[in-house]
This record gives sequence, C-alpha cells and structure tokens, in this order.
Amino acid sequence: MVAQAIALALTAAAAQPALAQDAAEGELEEIVVTGFRASLEQSLSIKRDSAVAIDAILAEDIADFPDMNLAESLQRIPGVSIARDAGEGRQITVRGLGPQFTRVRINGMEALSTAGGTDATGGTNRSRSFDFNVFASELFSELAVRKTASAETEEGSLGATVDLRASRPFDFSGATFVTSVQGGYNDLNEEFDPRATMLMSNVFADGKLGALVSVAYTERKLSDDGASTVRWQTGGGSNNFGGLAPGYSSAATLADINEAYRPRIPRYDHYENEQERLGVTASLQFAPSDASEINFDVLYSKLDGKRYEMFLQAPVFSASGGSGIGNVDVREAEIQVKNGKKQLVYGVFDDVDIRSEQRYDELTTEFKQFTLEGKHDFGDGFKVHGLVGTSKSEHDNPVQTTLLFDALDVDGYTYDYRGGNSRLPYINYGTTDVTAASTWKLSQIRLRPQTADNSFDTGEVNVSYDFTDRMAIKGGLQIKKYEFETTELRRSNGTTSNQEAVIPGSVAGIPVGDYATIAQLSGLGAPNGTTLRWLVPDVRYAGGLLGLYDESLFPLGAEPSLGNNQAVKEDDTGFYLQFDFGFDIGSVPFRGNVGARYVQTDLTSTGYTYVGNQAVKITANHDYDSTLPSFNIVAELSEDLLLRASAARVMTRPILGNLAPSTTISVSGNNRTVTAGNPALEPFEADAYDLSAEWYFAEEAMLSLALFYKDIGSFISTTRDTRPFTGNPYGLPDELAIAACGNVAGCSPDADWIFSVPLNTPGGDLKGLEVSYQQPFSFLPGFASNFGMLLNYTRVESEVDYVDALGATVISTDLVGLSQNAWNATLYYEDDRFSTRLSGAYRDEYLTTVPGRNGADVEGTAETFNLDFSATWTFNDNLQFTFEALNLTDEFQDQWVDSSLDALSYYHHTGRQYYLGLRYKY
Repeated sequence: MVAQAIALALTAAAAQPALAQDAAEGELEEIVVTGFRASLEQSLSIKRDSAVAIDAILAEDIADFPDMNLAESLQRIPGVSIARDAGEGRQITVRGLGPQFTRVRINGMEALSTAGGTDATGGTNRSRSFDFNVFASELFSELAVRKTASAETEEGSLGATVDLRASRPFDFSGATFVTSVQGGYNDLNEEFDPRATMLMSNVFADGKLGALVSVAYTERKLSDDGASTVRWQTGGGSNNFGGLAPGYSSAATLADINEAYRPRIPRYDHYENEQERLGVTASLQFAPSDASEINFDVLYSKLDGKRYEMFLQAPVFSASGGSGIGNVDVREAEIQVKNGKKQLVYGVFDDVDIRSEQRYDELTTEFKQFTLEGKHDFGDGFKVHGLVGTSKSEHDNPVQTTLLFDALDVDGYTYDYRGGNSRLPYINYGTTDVTAASTWKLSQIRLRPQTADNSFDTGEVNVSYDFTDRMAIKGGLQIKKYEFETTELRRSNGTTSNQEAVIPGSVAGIPVGDYATIAQLSGLGAPNGTTLRWLVPDVRYAGGLLGLYDESLFPLGAEPSLGNNQAVKEDDTGFYLQFDFGFDIGSVPFRGNVGARYVQTDLTSTGYTYVGNQAVKITANHDYDSTLPSFNIVAELSEDLLLRASAARVMTRPILGNLAPSTTISVSGNNRTVTAGNPALEPFEADAYDLSAEWYFAEEAMLSLALFYKDIGSFISTTRDTRPFTGNPYGLPDELAIAACGNVAGCSPDADWIFSVPLNTPGGDLKGLEVSYQQPFSFLPGFASNFGMLLNYTRVESEVDYVDALGATVISTDLVGLSQNAWNATLYYEDDRFSTRLSGAYRDEYLTTVPGRNGADVEGTAETFNLDFSATWTFNDNLQFTFEALNLTDEFQDQWVDSSLDALSYYHHTGRQYYLGLRYKY
C-alpha cells in the first residue's frame, strides 16, 4: 500500500503530523519514522502530548494493518467498532455511540460521504452517518479519533470527532516515487481482483514549495450468500391461516399456529457485487518563511458498483386476506415456546404462493473536496490560522430495477427452522419445479432510481495569543453551510397509486423464459434437500427486451415515493473562546484548556405532506442555538504517568430523514409503512465526563485505563406502532392507503401498517471503561525481541427510554448500535527484512431497531469476530513483496429479530479475501 511504502522509502524523512487541531494541543516534536514500531511510538507521542483524549494511527499503521478501507483501519483504535456491508467496513461506532453521532473532518473541514447498500444494511444512506468505504485507506497518512471535546473543535459530535489527513509534500525530505500492485482472490466467488497505488512528491525552491499527487485504484468482485426472512410476525384477523389440511395430525391447534410468530418471507438469497474504487489526492504547500505556510489540498474519490440480488421465497406468509395467508392450509406444524413467546419453527403447507426475484443496481458515489489553509506567526506570541473549503458527495443509484416471478398455490411447501437450522433453514417447494419457466409468471416490475447528495461550504478564522510558554488565549469564528437533497422515482401515473403490479400487455405476452437465468447457491451448509437452484429473472437482459427504461412505456415520477424526495439546508454560525493553561502544584505539572463554544443553526427543510387527499410540497423553518462549555486537564504525576479529566456539553444535530415536513405512505411488496417527519426537532445533547490514567512504562509502550460517562438529556426516538391504517390516530383517510396499495395483492387499509414518527425524548445515560495496552517485546532475548502486541478492550452500558406516539415508555434498553463488549488485538513481528501482523476484532451483539417491528421487542445484529493477517518481505532497498489475508474466519453477518426468539432476519457471508503483491520505491 502507498502509505507503508512511503514510510519505508523515507527512513530519514521527518514526519510532521498536521492534525487539524495540533495548534490547539501544542506543537509536536519532529519524529523520524523508520518502521512500524516507530510509527506506533509517534502515535503514542500524539496521545501523550494532547490536552484532549485522542488516539491516532499514522502512515505506516494504516498501511501495515490488513485493511480494505478507512473503517477497517479505524477499528484498531480503542473504543471503535465497525459495521460491514458487502464484506468490508462501512460505518463506525465509538464508545457505544453509533455512526450518526460521529463527525468526520477531512483535511481540517467537516465532510460527509454516503453510499448505497442492500436493504438489509439500510439501503441508500440518507443520514448523517459517514460511509468510510468510499475511501481507500492508502490515501491518508493520519487518522485521529478525538474522544473528548474542546471549545476550539467545532460542534456536531456526541461520540467522537474523526480527523483524516492526506499526505502533503512537506511530509517528505525530497523527491519521492512509490508504487504498488496487488492481485486479490476471494475463495467464495473464486474471482481475481487488481489493486494498485502510486504516489509522487517533490520539494522545490530550497524547501519553500512542494507538490504531491497520489492515486489508489481497486477492483473487487464478490458473492454474498445466505438466508433471510424480512422479520417474523404473528397472525390475527386477516393475518390468519386459512385452516388445517385434511389429515392434519400435529399437536399444535390452529389457534396456536395463528398466535405464533412465523417468518414473513422465508427465503434463500444470492448477491453478486462488482466494485471499482478510484481515489486521488493532490497537495501544494508554500512556506515563504518560517512564520508562514499555505496548504492547498484536493481529494477525489469515486466508488462505482453493480449489484445483483436474487431470492427464492414465499412472501405469502406476510400477505393478509383471502388472496394471501388466508388461502394457505397447514399440513404439519411444530411450535416452540421461548420466554412465553410462541414460534412456528416447522411447517408443511398447501396453496402457498411463491416468488423468484432479482434486483439489479448500478451505484456511484463521487466525492470532491478542495481546502485552502493558511497560518502565520506575527511574533510576540500572536498567531492566525484560516481555512476555506468546499466538499460534495453525490450518490447516484440511476438503476434500481426489480423483476418478480410468482407461482400460485404450491402444495407441500416446507420450512424447518428447528435446532441447528435456525439460521440456515430447510426449505423445500414440494413437487414444484422451480427451475422450469412454465412454473412462473411475471407479477411486478419495480423501477426505483435514487440519489442522495451532501455538500459543505466552510470558512473559519482562528487567532491565538501566547502570554507565556504555558498560557494562551484562543478564539475563532466559523461559518458553515450544509445542504442535503435526496430523490427517488417510481413507476407513476401521476398519482400516489402503486403501479408496480401493472404489467403492460406487450410485456406480459413475452415468455418469461426469454429473460430468465438459473441461480445457484453452494457452500452454505444448508440442510440436505433444501432447494438452492431456481429460475430467476435476468434484469440486465430484460432491460432491453422488455423496454424497462422506455419512459413512454414505464413512466416515472416522485408521487409514489414522496418521503424520499426531500431537502435540508443548515446555516451554522459558531464562535469560541478558549484559555490554554499550564502550571505546577508542587512538583506536579498541570496543563489543559477551558472554554466555551456557541453555535446558531438555521434550518430549512422541504418535503411533502397531505392536505385532504392531495400531496403538497411544503417548506418548514426552524432554528436553535447551543452553548457548549468544555474543560480538559492533564496532571503529569510522574515522568511516565498521566492523569486526565474532562467535562463538556456536546451535541449532535437531528437525523436528516427525520427533519422533512412530510408524511409518507409506502407499499413495497408486503411491507406497508407510514412515516412522518418532524422539522421542529431539537438536537441530541449530552453532558460528557472522562477520567483516564496513562502509564508510559517503557519505550514505545503504554498501559491506560479510561472511564467515561454521558448523561444524554435530549434524545430523538422514533415511535413505532403497528396497526390497521383504518382509524389511525393521524387523521389520514383510507383513500391514501388504497392509492398506495394499487394492485398489490393482500394490501388494504384493514391490513397491518407500521407507523413511524420521530420525537424528542428525555434520553438516558451511557457509561463505560476502556483499557489499552501496547508494548514491543524488546526485553526478550534474540528472535523474540522482534515481537510486539497491541490490545484494547471497551465495556459500555446504557439505558434509554423509547416511547410510543403518546410519549409513554415502551421499552428501556441500550442505544441502537451499542455493543456492550468490544476488543481488538494485534500481534506483530518486525525485523530488517520481514514483518507480519495478525489482527483480531470482536464486538458484542448490538440493537439495530427499537422498538422492533411486527410485534418484536427489538431487532439486532449478533456478535462478530474478524481475523486478518498481513506479511511483508523486503527484498532490497527498493522492492518489497506483500501478502494479506482478510476475514480468515469467514464471519457471517447475523441479524436477528426479538430478544426472546432470537429469530433469523438475515444471515450472510462473503468468503475470505487474499492479496499478493509487490511494492517499488525510488
């Protein structure tokens, strides 16, 4: 990787960390990076010298850890856990606070990049959560996670501020050229993938002018296979089975069966992903004198993807009425009782409607950022620093096309989730030949192109005056403009009526066998006899044959998906005043800062709501202000022992999707939802306290313990209620549900709908501890002295009240995204020729939806453990050979429903990834 090659190429280069707040935390001494252990020592120096709690990863760390992207690099930092999508890290959680509570700055200014995922991983990102998979880790030389706040660090983080910095020419002593090439192999889809990087840098005019450019490129193909259910639900009313089949002899009664939870859509899934990632950085630096420096940085990244999703399923278990579950008869059934809840884990059924589905997506995220930064020392302790910048992330999903084949009244359909089949069930389709074209009929055509764009324009000026070497006053002004806009189109006749089940006659007459292919699953370990081969629509071929993108045949409009057509604009003005101090009490030096930040936010949000039965576009305005005091102090109890304490008021702005003044009524297959926004939401706020001790007991070594507590006084909960549309408490007439249903079978105002509304709620508390240990084993004799270890462990607990639409507490439990236990461990070896890293990352299960849907108390994701390995052999001063092995445990992503049932929602794996390469430096 480029970053590692740079560090190895420049064994005498003076690294100059330029974390965005280094002026605030004291100038870092010049440190020479000569290897992995030296880069670890430099990271410790940043931590040790800072007035705030911070953990950093520098160039060689990023390169030497076996990481696909920035999220996977960041998970090595204590307290950081990641969520994966398509086999690689996408978003991070810091000390139990999810990605929406983490703010990211790139080259000193706030930015936001978003991408698109599968429905199981949230689909198109319309939140404030940063998608790190847009960027290759090789583009950056420094990552830092700031876990406590100071007045000079702008607001927006309830959890942490992540700083990313790309390489700059003054980081190196002269002309530099580095390139690397790797070939990748995945053992699940057996594909070979290329990966390449390059960096060129030079310094001119006696070191006063420098220029740098770097490029990173990756291609990746993978399969993503498993089983899913799209949740579980009970019967009742129109959701009851039709009856018991003749000869039924199982013990469970029909009443028991209808009362039990059943899988909504039992199915097996096969995904195919194709991905290209291109990243480019460029930097110019000019230092006309020792007192002045100007930096101009450019960052460009583009993530292109194609994804195919294929399912063989029985959606009838979630369809209500006589055309749905009411037509299904039960031949055999077995019910298990778990903590008082009944679960229909096995059944044989007649008259089951089944479905074959393929979805095809084309996705692009393009990120651009330009920053101009300057600083000047006027002498006598007076300094000025300024920054202007702009960034834009444009996510485009121009093709999201789904074709559905249906077959009706299948007899002898069987599913079995008993015992060891709870995650990979036995599913069989009786005597029906699911590979035969004659079995299937085209039932739905879904066209859903989408976009999500985010942009920041930032300007700031900061001044500081040093009274003495240990006393300074600082202040600054920041003006920031943020804009978010998202769109979605669907098939439309100009109204909100769902058109996806309307098949034009010219299309219906084309035999399905003319645009179908065979899907095949293997290597999953599913029970013998499970149907894993079936005929599936071939969307890419069908596009031309059926004229799917001819808008005269399939017109598109926003009307059926108004909730995903919205915009938010925020104008933020903030200023701060901070006093940095240092003094001695006896023989103990103290240092730190105290200050406050004030910010005013003016919000404009646009969306759609209903006036009578008509959708009307409206705009809402809201403003709020926050005063955020902070205090940090460090006591140097001895030369090697530090004690830290901090207290601060912190805030995070509301989730974007919650701010639109809209009411959205949506039907997607058998999912029926009503979602309302709330543009008057106030931000999340918390009082945060930290206490930590750091013992630097040997060279390059540290043992630390941190205790942290957050009193979340203002929280935002999404109330969720499942009820028939008819008689809803929001005054929405049944005509709106009828229009949203269109011709979708089993959909009506009498069916169950999920109503979701965000509200400000009191919140709760979060507390935890963090232990970190780092040491080279240089005290051991001979060969063993080249080993070293990094260990960290985080324990977090929280209790937040989640409420219903009337404000009554429904459940008190953990924050969404919080893993109570998480740890990382790395064992490394390094000598003059050979180095290896073995890294493991574990996180406990965590909640994803509270309250749960369809009667579940909660929904969550099971624990994960990922093991990665890398090795480097230095052939000579110019050439290295590298090997990386990622996800050696072939970890499954395991999402579950209900804390009592622990029922399957989604269970997928992507295989092991290997890279073999070489690196050349000059």
